[in-house]
Amino acid sequence: MKSEALFREHGNQVAALCWRMGKRGLEVLLITSLNAKRWILPKGWPEADLTGAENAAREAFEEAGVTGKIHSQPVGHYHYLKEKREGTGMPVRVEVFAMAVTRQLDDWPEKAVRTLAWMPLNEAAAKVSEPGVKLVLKAFQKQQAMQHRPATATRRHV
Repeated sequence: MKSEALFREHGNQVAALCWRMGKRGLEVLLITSLNAKRWILPKGWPEADLTGAENAAREAFEEAGVTGKIHSQPVGHYHYLKEKREGTGMPVRVEVFAMAVTRQLDDWPEKAVRTLAWMPLNEAAAKVSEPGVKLVLKAFQKQQAMQHRPATATRRHV
C-alpha cells in the first residue's frame, strides 16, 4: 500500500493509552511487544483513510482486544528508534491517544502473541522501558488528578 509506505518512510505511528477505573483506582493497560516482550502501549503504523484517534483505537482492538471511547486529540507523543530488519534504526514519532475502555473482549487478533496487564499508572510508568512513554504516562496521571480533584470550598471574607 503506497500510503502505508509513506507513513513508514517518515516514521509516524499512533498509540492508545487505554485506561479504566478499576479496583485500585485509575489503571492503564500495557501489552508486550512482539519480539523483545517489553511492556508497551498498543501502537502501530496508521492507515491513511483513518484519523489518528481511529488508528489508535484500531491498534488497541487488534493488539489488546479492547474498545472504548477514544479522545480525538493526542494526550502526548514520544520518540523512539525502531530497529529495522537490516540492523539499522529509524527514528519514529508516536502520537498517543487516550481511550477510556468500555469493553474487553475474550478473543482478539493478536491474543496468541501478546500478554496484557492492567496496572496503576505509577506501576505502568515503572514497567515501560521507553523514557518517552514514561513521560506521557506521568503527564496523563497529572492531567487525570487535576480533572478528578475534589472541589474545595471557597471562603468569603467579609
